Amino acid sequence: MIVRRVVLNSRPGINGIPVAENFRVEEVSLPNTVNEGEVKVKTLYLSVDPYMRCRMNEDTGSDYLTPWQLSRVVDGGGVGVIEESKHTHLTQGDFVTSFSWPWQTEAILDGNSLEKVVPPLVDGHLSYFLGAIGMPGLTSLIGIQEKGHVTPGANQTMVVSGAAGACGSLAGQMNPNSHIILCGQISQYNKDVPYPPPLPPAIEAILKERNITRERFLVLNYKDKFQPGILQLSQWFKEGKLKIKETVINGLENMGVAFQSMMTGGNIGKQIVCISEEIST
Repeated sequence: MIVRRVVLNSRPGINGIPVAENFRVEEVSLPNTVNEGEVKVKTLYLSVDPYMRCRMNEDTGSDYLTPWQLSRVVDGGGVGVIEESKHTHLTQGDFVTSFSWPWQTEAILDGNSLEKVVPPLVDGHLSYFLGAIGMPGLTSLIGIQEKGHVTPGANQTMVVSGAAGACGSLAGQMNPNSHIILCGQISQYNKDVPYPPPLPPAIEAILKERNITRERFLVLNYKDKFQPGILQLSQWFKEGKLKIKETVINGLENMGVAFQSMMTGGNIGKQIVCISEEIST
């Protein structure tokens, strides 16, 4: 079986600006056999995210991110449907997601790398599992809960910088007098600087003078809070309390275009690429 996939065509350089041409679409043969423990999946939606810029470098600068390899298939967040299964807990027709989904129209994957998702949680909007009811939503929710230092009734003010993206567009929606929190620095991702980037001396002086703390938040350190967080986000969405925005581009061939657009502010809310909306069983 012939499927299409996206591979890393070239690296933009540590200080370079990524462009669509850094990616290439090619055809590849899919094995005819699904082995024990594996599933064949059809890709429905793929995600492009700012952190992926680090994976375009040979050295990602992070111990939890592996670099994409030249001429190898690119991977990231994805949602799809199982077409054939030889895994004990997954069956044909199940919807699944993964943080390491190959940018490929169809694929054979290790069933243990997939997590089953329930469409009613998102009223059938499966792409939401890659955004507001997924990792970006969890980052916003848990980030505020764990690092926001929110005190009920304290009349606090929070500020969200870059609030048009997947996380920022969610983080400040709690009330009319809502709080905004700073999380992420996409403007620095094309620069060869450590993360978080060092502050200018004048800003450092202000932090010390006003006793302002600055600490790093990594949502992967809070996996025990993922399931209750997803249920909470889903409940707020169904109650109309969480407004979800997406920017959707169609077609696997436009993955590079979507990534370039996301890195230059072309999206409002979560940037999604729709690979297929046809669900075969």
